[in-house]
Amino acid sequence: MEEGDYVVVKTTYDELKGVVMPSKKSEKIVLKLESGYNISINKKDVRQISVVSKEKKKELKEKKLEYKHGLRNIVILHTGGTFASRVDYSTGAVSALFNPEDLIEMFPEIKDLANIKSRLIRNMFSEDMNFSHYDLIAGEIALEINSGNCDGVIVTHGTDTMHYTAAALSFALVDLNIPVILTGAQRSSDRGSSDAFLNLVCAINFIVRTDFVGVAICMHENLDDQNCIIMPGLKIRKMHSSRRDAFKVVNDSLIARVNLNNVEFFNDYKHKSKDNKIVKLKLFDPSLKIGILKIHPNLKIEEIKKYYKFDGLVIEGYGLAGHIPINKIDEFTEENKLIFNALKKLAKKIPVVATSQTIFGRINMNVYSTGRKMLEIGILGDNSDLTTETSFIKLAWILSNYGKDEVKKIYNSNLVGEIESRSQANFF
Repeated sequence: MEEGDYVVVKTTYDELKGVVMPSKKSEKIVLKLESGYNISINKKDVRQISVVSKEKKKELKEKKLEYKHGLRNIVILHTGGTFASRVDYSTGAVSALFNPEDLIEMFPEIKDLANIKSRLIRNMFSEDMNFSHYDLIAGEIALEINSGNCDGVIVTHGTDTMHYTAAALSFALVDLNIPVILTGAQRSSDRGSSDAFLNLVCAINFIVRTDFVGVAICMHENLDDQNCIIMPGLKIRKMHSSRRDAFKVVNDSLIARVNLNNVEFFNDYKHKSKDNKIVKLKLFDPSLKIGILKIHPNLKIEEIKKYYKFDGLVIEGYGLAGHIPINKIDEFTEENKLIFNALKKLAKKIPVVATSQTIFGRINMNVYSTGRKMLEIGILGDNSDLTTETSFIKLAWILSNYGKDEVKKIYNSNLVGEIESRSQANFF
């Protein structure tokens, strides 16, 4: 038995069929099953192994792409993850491939949609990203746009923090006059249920069929493989850990529905202008320390004090005003008075912003006495309809580009379309 062989393994508990995969542990056999999943088997449980067929070596042929006049030019920038992977089904091995020839081989349908330029920025998991990576991605996007001959940029990205990056790029890219679409895959390419193909093709199709300008995310609309949706980069959240339709718009409307043949817009959008301005950058300061504190019952003053040496704090509180337990109402709530005093001190040192754990809806600190107390001590965020994630990015970006004394003046302003002027019933 060798790697790449198709075998039948009889164990003390089952009979398994699959392709032999590399194993880091000598006491284990790893099989890729026909379902696409891998299974690890203890050798001590193996009773018999039968080789059904030996691995057949395949040579990959290099393909050169031809530039096609009349098609739009799209740059695909990769940041890693499971998106751009090719599976060798004779071995079950998955390799990450990022040049345009590889993409065309994986997804041949895209060669007739646009001229594709594709390259890797950084091969990493999205959970490892920080402000420096936002600056890196924004810089590479600006480089492609300002070099000319670029009608749109697609950024392939891990899904866990894609909405953070979309918000960051929305603030960092100034005078953007083309579409920048982030997309990814909830299911890896070695699974039959992978969403990578439709997400990428729909992102390309959206760019070539429209004159949309701005940063957006393209992911599956439903569990089927019919449509993707284009969602505003500043008003989105990942709402499920594994479903292909995990991303939902929060406090806004969808931009469009797109499939292989059509684009359907849901409301007006920013159109491309004839004036191709140079994209400028307002980047993030990687040295900033911005915290997110989720309010919970039995909160302690020590949790507030942990942020005394930070540069800014987002507090995800309760309900309508992002309420915080700051009222002493009986003998059991003495701690609340201490929390109030600690927050009062903190809000004088650094910008403190309120959001709500409800996710949907708008902050209004003028309705209840708790909210009015929060306003009085300088907590920001009144009338904001931002998610906690976008609030975090916005605060970091403002602190990176403006002085601390200016934050209170501009945080509640609608800077790049992140705050809706009116909440609509269909936003929820």
